[in-house]
Amino acid sequence: MLNRTNPENRMPGSAEAGSRASAGPDPMNRVPGSREGKGHMLVGIVGLGLIGGSFAKAYTKAGHEVAAYDRDPSVTKFALLDGGASRELTDDLLPQCDLVLICVYPEAAIRYMEEKGPLFGPHPLVMDCCGTKGAVVKRGRELGARYGFTYVGGHPMAGTQYSGYKYARENLYQGAPMVIVPPRYDDPAFLAGIKAMLMPAGFGSITVSDAEIHDEVIAFTSQLAHVVSNAYIKSPTARRHTGLSAGSYKDMTRVAWLNPEMWTQLFLDNKKYLLRELDTIIANLEQYRAAIDRGDRGELIRLLAEGRDIKEEVDGAGKNKK
Repeated sequence: MLNRTNPENRMPGSAEAGSRASAGPDPMNRVPGSREGKGHMLVGIVGLGLIGGSFAKAYTKAGHEVAAYDRDPSVTKFALLDGGASRELTDDLLPQCDLVLICVYPEAAIRYMEEKGPLFGPHPLVMDCCGTKGAVVKRGRELGARYGFTYVGGHPMAGTQYSGYKYARENLYQGAPMVIVPPRYDDPAFLAGIKAMLMPAGFGSITVSDAEIHDEVIAFTSQLAHVVSNAYIKSPTARRHTGLSAGSYKDMTRVAWLNPEMWTQLFLDNKKYLLRELDTIIANLEQYRAAIDRGDRGELIRLLAEGRDIKEEVDGAGKNKK
């Protein structure tokens, strides 16, 4: 399944074509996977946390060769020992890879592409897997055009409240959505090639977006949820919840257990859209508070019904019931 968010109106084709022309031969003419007809890939994984480690295990299970690198040599060594990867990802292997997945924080992903850009060559599909796309995609496209490698932005929409290779699992992406931000949107063969290279991880769908749309929506669907969950658990009453809490508490607090360094970078990278979502929810909460404070039964019923109706509108009645 390949979904689209209609990004064409955000990326004028003439400007993109002009930048490619000035950079010389277009590496995007290659259809990803077109030289992997035998079905076997060499996949490079950069960063062996939850995301990168899970990719490594998934591609290994699917029968592909995985070469991996982590800035902590002990993590790379452990991945080799437990079979998550078969080789260390070295500079000489980069141009031989069919797919390179960069699974680190946005600033580190940019630094890695800046450092290794001259080494990739035209063969690999190079994809970052960061949670924000604006700055990373902009720089990735610039570097791809300069050095002649194929770059596509990516964001696997899966994870847990835990981080680190020890929590990585081969089925993390099973049935999950994957978002890609390609350099162009009007080439079915190119998009199908990207999908073919990603599907061994087990994704249930691939959504094609652009960087701005991605960051605008993700501020609501993910980042705001993490802020609210983290703030919610700071109530003094949280320390007395045992025996008096159930599903609502668990749902609200699951993502409060987060990686502070990573989420700080993601929040600040996307502060324009995240601040807008925070202002919206604060304004909404103030309406609920005012109605409760006044004892305004009618207004409170209206607010609650409004929220219920919007949930039904956007997700469907009973869609998420088990």
